[in-house]
Amino acid sequence: MIFKTFATAAALVVATTAAYAGEWVVKQGSQDVAATADKLVAAVEKAGATVFARVDHAAGAKAVGAELPATTMVIFGNPKLGTPIIAADRRAGLDLPIRVLIWDDGGKTMIGYEAPAELKARYAIEGADASFDAMAGALDKLTGAAAQ
Repeated sequence: MIFKTFATAAALVVATTAAYAGEWVVKQGSQDVAATADKLVAAVEKAGATVFARVDHAAGAKAVGAELPATTMVIFGNPKLGTPIIAADRRAGLDLPIRVLIWDDGGKTMIGYEAPAELKARYAIEGADASFDAMAGALDKLTGAAAQ
């Protein structure tokens, strides 16, 4: 049952990723997945944002007897940026806080996230432009620090 649940969740993640593949910002990291995730967490904390979770998908796969290359998701946010967006459309709370995925792609470490402009477009949010602009800048800076 656990494997079936994991397989279903994995299929949904793959389907979601494929649906949004053109809307992602992807960078290549210079270190392995774990070190890159560590650098992202450190950059987020230094910037004064909150890291809510670090999800090791490969460990989850291993727990059910499956294999997955190193894949880690870091979930973080800053209520100063997210609150105006969620206030404009509560559905945006499904996409916030921000999620950054770091994965091994054949020996290359990749860092990806959905562009904030896509979130804005998905919900046709008006009135939170400053938050979206700040979020885009922060994500570029934070993932850039992690990629070094």
